[in-house]
Amino acid sequence: MALLRSALAAFVLSTVAGHAAAQEMAVIPKRVIYPGETIEVAALSEVPLRRSSRITTSIAMYVDQIDGMVAKRTLLPGKLIPLSSVREAYLVEAGAPVRVNYVEGSLQISTVGVPLQPGAAGDVVRVRNSESGAVLTGTVMVDGTIRVGGL
Repeated sequence: MALLRSALAAFVLSTVAGHAAAQEMAVIPKRVIYPGETIEVAALSEVPLRRSSRITTSIAMYVDQIDGMVAKRTLLPGKLIPLSSVREAYLVEAGAPVRVNYVEGSLQISTVGVPLQPGAAGDVVRVRNSESGAVLTGTVMVDGTIRVGGL
């Protein structure tokens, strides 16, 4: 009988421990994070997530998911962080000169342009050619340049 009780107790403890280990986590700010501010790991905390029917949006589940991103609105301490409230950091800023590349086949043309709007990697932005004044549309590349025209 004692062996049965100890086996049952071990089963219950392993089930509870397994459930605790599988607990989903969520990320909350430790302090107020203002719009436009880059989010740093030191300003975040991971806490166990208590499921609620009130959570209807995607939220940050781990710190690495939003580290280095920028807040789009004020993030309050102790509150869940909706993924719609953060964005990638801009690689090009409006008004700051950038290298503009046109590549099609073996033809490559580079010039300097001025973005008319900010953009992160993969964003399509308008850029003014500094030499001709023509406004072009291009894609922001990971290296901070803008690619226009062909692929």
